[in-house]
Amino acid sequence: MKIGAHVRTAGGVDKAIGHAVEMGAETIQIFSGAPYAWKRKNYTQAEVDAYRKRVEETGIEPCFIHGLYLVNLASSDPALLARSHNALVGDMKAASLIGAKGVIFHIGSHMGAGYDAKLQQVVEYVGKVVENTPDDAWMILENAAGMGGAIGSKFAELGTIIREAGSDRVKVCLDTQHAFAAGNDVKTRAGLDKMLEEFDRDVGLERLVAVHANDSKIPLGGGVDRHANIGEGHIDRDGFVNIVSHPAFAEVPLLLEVPGIEDHGPDKENVERLKALRAEAGVG
Repeated sequence: MKIGAHVRTAGGVDKAIGHAVEMGAETIQIFSGAPYAWKRKNYTQAEVDAYRKRVEETGIEPCFIHGLYLVNLASSDPALLARSHNALVGDMKAASLIGAKGVIFHIGSHMGAGYDAKLQQVVEYVGKVVENTPDDAWMILENAAGMGGAIGSKFAELGTIIREAGSDRVKVCLDTQHAFAAGNDVKTRAGLDKMLEEFDRDVGLERLVAVHANDSKIPLGGGVDRHANIGEGHIDRDGFVNIVSHPAFAEVPLLLEVPGIEDHGPDKENVERLKALRAEAGVG
């Protein structure tokens, strides 16, 4: 089990590895462009070579790209749909260039139209992105917390999208805070087992390729996306001992997206907290 974090790429994508080294991250997630701007990064060969060299030197991998937050594959606005498609295609191509596993992204909100009304549209656009991107990059759907009509807070929704899209390249990232806010009691072993049984039935554990390891500022079932530092939220350290010790996560990278001790994002302290819990649980 590798423990890592979302890291900055300021100064060049290769600099992400330096930031990871500083905080002790073993695996990383990055943005390929500004998270609230449609323009995505076109990496030069020099940038790609520099990044790959640093990965070879440090062994910090795998890498995941997080899609920008403006994406909404359930939108009723044709222009927004087109931009969402193009942004995801751009990020997927960037992932392929640098050897990242793929793009983790939020599917979007149906904005009151309902999941059933937007299902086929989402499936269609997932398929379009897959068709227009390199075969070595995954499209990785992230579970939602349940707020604002967000699609994917129920594993059955994710499973249906995956089955109907019909591609082995469509995977899932499980966010612990989102799952907890959506009513899955990951804090207890019984609750975690129940959630993973449901996930396996509706999605398939073989589709789980990453975990966003985030504590929750929101109580169980609160339905709101609000991350807390490890051990400072409602999941608390006991919940993360359950998570890191569960065999379902034994070979799945854990990526921190926490506020950080000084509110500057994931940091060394949170990485060390999660590593200490991993050691306490007796897993590698």
